[in-house]
Amino acid sequence: MHLKTIINLFMSKFKRTVVIGASPKPYRYSHKAVKALVEAGHSVTAIGLSEGSISGVEIITSHLPVEDVDTVTIYLSPGNQSTVYDYVIKVLSPRRIIFNPGTENEDFIQKAMHVGIDAIENCTLVMLASGRY
Repeated sequence: MHLKTIINLFMSKFKRTVVIGASPKPYRYSHKAVKALVEAGHSVTAIGLSEGSISGVEIITSHLPVEDVDTVTIYLSPGNQSTVYDYVIKVLSPRRIIFNPGTENEDFIQKAMHVGIDAIENCTLVMLASGRY
């Protein structure tokens, strides 16, 4: 295997996951997801309404650009997602979006798929635990 191929394989494992709807409250699933992603060795950016920190990851309260985003995992109810459509699709431009249970949104899914972003209805925590992340 060529060195460039090895480097690309290595770097692809560490592409960034952005958690939208991150919460500093430990009982929230978004909090558990950030923690599990960090423990699994993923590079994580947490975006939420409240400042705080999860496993050393500061929660950002604004929609800043983030580079090298592979996955966006959503923890916002469908009624609160329209404010992030353009941010996720045009600014973050991920390879895939995971819609966790309770966040499924056909409108957002169609918008993402229309521009070639994979839209998955699944649970980030289950995907991590089963090795399918």
